[in-house]
Amino acid sequence: MSSALEQDGSLRLLALGDGFIYARALHLAAELGIADLLAGQERSTEELARRTGTDAGTLHSMLRALAGCGVFTESAPGRFALTEVGACLRSDHPRSVRTTIAQSGRITARAFQHADHALRTGDGAFATAFGQPFWEFLRDNPQEGAAFDTAMQEHSRVERGAIVEAYDFPRTGRIVDVGGGDGTLLAAVLTARPLTNGVLFDLPHVVERTCLGEAGLTERCEVVGGDLFGDLPAGGDLYLMKSVLHGWSDADAVRILRGCRQAMKPDGRLLLIERVIPAGDVPHTSKAFDFAMHVMAGGQERTGEEYTRLLTEAGLSVGRLIPTRSVQSIVEAVLPGDRP
Repeated sequence: MSSALEQDGSLRLLALGDGFIYARALHLAAELGIADLLAGQERSTEELARRTGTDAGTLHSMLRALAGCGVFTESAPGRFALTEVGACLRSDHPRSVRTTIAQSGRITARAFQHADHALRTGDGAFATAFGQPFWEFLRDNPQEGAAFDTAMQEHSRVERGAIVEAYDFPRTGRIVDVGGGDGTLLAAVLTARPLTNGVLFDLPHVVERTCLGEAGLTERCEVVGGDLFGDLPAGGDLYLMKSVLHGWSDADAVRILRGCRQAMKPDGRLLLIERVIPAGDVPHTSKAFDFAMHVMAGGQERTGEEYTRLLTEAGLSVGRLIPTRSVQSIVEAVLPGDRP
């Protein structure tokens, strides 16, 4: 006879294996804009099906599954409303993650169909799924490129408060955000430190969509288009790189870090804001994202020791490793001999 522990183990594995069903349902709900349709009111499945061009019976099944996860609630048989959690799927929610989840369904899910290729070869599976590497695909498909930029903005909006809270940013000086997207994080830092100035650096077509004007920071922030592997804006007191290095191999990451070292002032600082993998078997989102980065682009999340090794190879030293109340941690790097 099976032991109770074995039975429990079997049930846990089956539940884990079924996780893709809920993820795919969530992708589709985001893509269809269900949360926008439920903003401020409940609706029947039939009405939602008419508005989304879907089959009412299948749609009801999907919404009921997500209601069981707390995304929606079936307020009466066949009628659904938003929960507080589900409200974050609304396009207009201040902490919206709709674009991130919808693009994950279109892009990540398709790439993961070829995860076995990445597992067997060590090469990212994205090119196998889409016929070209990830960054080239975004460049050649402007709609998906814009969606990716929006997804990165969504991550920064969710995480920026925890980052600004966790680190004692300088009260004066020049802050350079390398690979800063539309400037969402940099805007939060400059707003919290009104005597600082900033530089937003990213690919030219990315920085065209900066949010700095909306934040009233145009006069305090220079916008520079360029390449991570080219010359970076020099003379910064503090450099930021959020969710940049995880997309690159160790060799490329060292090249990027050396560029930062060359651009930094002698007493400057560099903050790597990344999902840092903790030791042991503790559950952490960085571990799932690490696998995803390997599958998607041949990148990876890293441990604190791995970041220390990369920084040392690039001629930098680790000052501190600072956790935040988000999934991100801050790896503070300094020039050798300059400890905080």
